[in-house]
Amino acid sequence: MSKRKSVPESDPKAYKAMLGLEKYLNESSLDKIHAELIKIRVSQINGCAFCLNMHTKDARNLGETEQRIYLLDAWREATFYSKQERAILALAEEMTVLSKHGVSDAVYDHALELLGQQYLTEVIMAIITINSWNRLGITTGLHAE
Repeated sequence: MSKRKSVPESDPKAYKAMLGLEKYLNESSLDKIHAELIKIRVSQINGCAFCLNMHTKDARNLGETEQRIYLLDAWREATFYSKQERAILALAEEMTVLSKHGVSDAVYDHALELLGQQYLTEVIMAIITINSWNRLGITTGLHAE
């Protein structure tokens, strides 16, 4: 039997700090579909079933199509993601797998050019936040239901 505990159970202050990041993102100008695409793609890379289950439902509730959700892990070959979405997804991938080569100047500069500094900052914070949630969920044994 696992002895893993959820963060809200073991340290409510730590969980509240994570919710502070969510509050920032909810109050930012980050497009809700962009936010869900980030959450889904990062969760695919990290293998977080709990977050994938949650955020694919959230994306559908926002009007995201099944096709775009199903093909998100092959976004480079799909033609229906915008230039901005492609820049966001490229950045999300590089930030999630930093050990490969970090974040390249080409990916960062392209995102900056398309998104502007403030929106890019919000995207970066969204990527950091879902990576943190994925790590919490996987480490503490959250499962998709």
